[in-house]
Parts: sequence; C-alpha cells; structure tokens
Amino acid sequence: MNIKNLQKMYNKAITLREPWLQRWDDARRYTVPTTNTEVATLFDSTAADAVDNLAASIYTLLTPPESLWINLVKESDASPNPEIATNALRANLNDSNFYTTVHQAYMDLCIYGTACMFMTENPIGATSAFSFTTIPMTDIAILPNAIFHTTSMSATDVMMRYPNWVPTKDVMKKIEANPDTPLRLIQSLVGLEFVAWLDIDGAIEDNIVATGTFETNPYLIFRWSVCSGELYGRSPVLRALPDIKTANKVVELVLKNATIAVSGIWQADDDGVINLQNINLTPGAIIPKAVGSSGLTPLSSGANFDVSQLVLNDLRDRIRHTLLADRLGFMSDREMTATEVLARNADMMRVLGATYGRLLHEFIRPLCERGLQILSRRGVIEPISLHSDAELKYMAPIAIASTDTVL
Repeated sequence: MNIKNLQKMYNKAITLREPWLQRWDDARRYTVPTTNTEVATLFDSTAADAVDNLAASIYTLLTPPESLWINLVKESDASPNPEIATNALRANLNDSNFYTTVHQAYMDLCIYGTACMFMTENPIGATSAFSFTTIPMTDIAILPNAIFHTTSMSATDVMMRYPNWVPTKDVMKKIEANPDTPLRLIQSLVGLEFVAWLDIDGAIEDNIVATGTFETNPYLIFRWSVCSGELYGRSPVLRALPDIKTANKVVELVLKNATIAVSGIWQADDDGVINLQNINLTPGAIIPKAVGSSGLTPLSSGANFDVSQLVLNDLRDRIRHTLLADRLGFMSDREMTATEVLARNADMMRVLGATYGRLLHEFIRPLCERGLQILSRRGVIEPISLHSDAELKYMAPIAIASTDTVL
C-alpha cells in the first residue's frame, strides 16, 4: 500500500468527519449525558426515554436473543450442507458477547445514525469463536472502501497486541521510562489491507506498527438512513434535535418560574432599620419590622407560563413521533383483531422498511459472512459462500412482518 496515499486518505477522512462531531455531541448530551455537568443541564428526559425504547424495539425486531433469526438455504446440490453452517453460526453467536454488545450499537445507531461493531476471532478453546466490541463513532472515520480507527492505548498493550512491533529509539526511551505511556494508535483498513501506525508528528512511514490482510471486513458499520452524497447516516435523534433542545429549554424556564412561584420575590424599604442579611424565609419564621414601616412585601411576577404546557406537550409529542415511540408500541392492553394486526404491521413496515433493508445489507449479511469465514478457517464447517453456495434467509420478527404484510 502506498503510505503517502494512506496519509492523504486519513487526512481527508478526518476532514469529512469534522462537521458531524458537533451534531453527535449535541445528540449524545441530550439523550445519554456522560458527565455531571451534562446531567445538570438536562431538564427533560422525553428524548432519553424514547431512545431507550427505540433501541430496545430494534433489538427485539432485528436480532432477538436466543432466536432462530438467520438460516442458510442450499442453492445447489453441489453446495455444502448449509444446516451445519447455520447451527454452528447460531451457537457461536449465542455463546459470544454479541447480544450484550449489539444493544450498545443500536443505541449509537438511534443517536448518531451510524454505528460500528468490531468482530474479531477468539483464541482456540474459548467458549465462542467470536468476540464483539462496539466502537464509539468519535473514534471512527470512513471513506468509500476505507475505515480509520483511532484509539489510545498504553505502550504495554500495543506491544502485547502487536508482538512483532519494533519501536523507534525515541518511542523506546519513553516506554523504558514509563511502560504505561499512552500512545495514539491508528488502525486503517483500505479494502482488506490493514495498516496500524502510531500518530507521532503526523508521519506514518517511521511509526508503522503492523500490516496485514483480512479475508473479510471485521468492521461492521451500518447506518439508519443516508442522504445522497453523505458517508455518515442520519438518525431519528438528529432529526428531532431542534425539538429536543427546545423542550429542554422550556422545562428549564418552567422550573425557574416554579422556583419564583414557591419562594417568591420580595421587596423592602431600605430604611436603615431592617437587615436583609438576617431575614430567613422559612415556614413559621417571625421577621421583625420597625414601627410604621411596610416591612417585606411580595413583588408579583409578570410571568404567565400557562401556555408553556401547551408548547411543551406539542414538543414532546413531536419528539416521541420522530423517535417512533408512538408507532412501535407492539404491546397492547387489549386483544387485537387480525385486521388490526395487519394494519399495525403495515404501519411498522412503512416506518422501518427502508431502515430494515439497509441494516440487512450493511449489518446482518456482513456479520454472517464474517462468521462463516472464521468458522471455515478454524475447520468447524466446510467453506461456504453466501454468493454461490447458500442463500441467507432472514427470519427475525421484522422480516416475518414484512412478508405477512400486504402493502
């Protein structure tokens, strides 16, 4: 691989990602705040609750745990037996950390519009052949057919992951002084060619840690929806962000007005007798005043926030609608007729049909291809291809709904 071209590609990927970082930060702060400061500035939890419900719905509809949601069907008599491959793939997924990790990816998908799972191979003897990690989108930069993953690791961890790495003299001095020295590691995958290097002074040539080639892409990157000309996806949260920010501000103002309504605003004559520093406005308190003075008198507030509830209810309804909270309510407190079930399925497919097709193409199929490749290389199954030997049959609830629904 041409190292100079790799450097240009990396710089371009970082530049194209830059405008999205602020949007992602806003989407995260108003739905899953991570610091005490962010929690303190969050006054309305409508979006956070809707995102949790949406991620849980996608989890149940797309990859229900311990369910037979994938199946391989033989395409020709000469093809290997797909039943063995199907059972092995299901068993290794069930025994791995897939179902605990994929929900994190669905949260990222609903918030950022793009999610990334890293699917690697466990050592021989492990419970499952697969291991999954959800990578934050702030660590990922993409181009067509290229992925750049930035992470910070200690020097010891880098040497353990890449034992053939020979550090430069300057880096070795830092490692000898402190083995836990944090290093900024960039791992790139262009096509299926892998290059990892340390980000030191922006030079790649002298800081390459490892190179290699993958048989299948270990980075599973999938998107909610995509506008033409864009690489990153758009999420329901990004669409609802203006309403989310406005609702949060309205609740903040309502709380401030409520504080005024509870404690009040008071005025007193500055007659040199009353000491405002000694006044304690608590129930049952006795506040002395000079004879003939007016003492404390309440100051009426001109604010009237009766209209705020109308505005807030409208904002919350729009947030729930955009985040599909009012359209993915599959649990009902009453029995539904067959016609109602079909109508609900039809509505669900109108809402999620395009997203379902994209996730099937960008997530489920690459996941199965990567899993089959790992299992065949380990000798668990015969080599089998989804392009020629077998056909992927998707049997998750959303797939069943799409086939049962007459649109």
